[in-house]
Amino acid sequence: MTQSADPYPVQFSVDFPDRQLHRLSTFFRLLAIIPIGIVLSLVDGAGGIAAGGLLFGGPLLMILFRRKYPRWWFDWNLALLRFPNRVSAYLFLLGDEYPSTDEEQAVHLDIPYPDAQNDLNRWLPLVKWLLGIPHYFALVFLYILLFFVVIVAGLAILFTGRYPRELFAFVVGTMRWTKRVVAYTFILTTDRYPPFRLGS
Repeated sequence: MTQSADPYPVQFSVDFPDRQLHRLSTFFRLLAIIPIGIVLSLVDGAGGIAAGGLLFGGPLLMILFRRKYPRWWFDWNLALLRFPNRVSAYLFLLGDEYPSTDEEQAVHLDIPYPDAQNDLNRWLPLVKWLLGIPHYFALVFLYILLFFVVIVAGLAILFTGRYPRELFAFVVGTMRWTKRVVAYTFILTTDRYPPFRLGS
């Protein structure tokens, strides 16, 4: 099996809510998300009194000089990616379960722990942020589109109680693309260039 046929090492999915979604929760979502949004901002580095956010500089230097990626740094970054995913999924109306700070719920992100000695090029972290530029442009366009898709999905939920499956797939695909770019360019867990696609 060739490497291109292998699944991309960063896997992201959200369970489709094949049931009636709570219409009142959907209508008041922007208010309901405020408390967990405050918690998230305190954990991800905003405001100056926060826990610190994703670790980038430390892993970059460790890969560059020691060819090592400390496991607890990886675990911190993975946990700090999973938590905002749950908050984003709630904000994007992908489910009506209030986001947990620590439980997986319906949002799944899997990134394998890298073997820095054998699987990561020690010099590539210096330029990965630059190699990600085409993805940044694509994601800006996708998130502008996502804004309107979520509005349409919200109206569909208010009137039918259901999230249209095609819109759901687009929102999840945009989130998946984002996580792959973040894993490649910022948390440096893979050297495989992210694919330009929404699918898995």
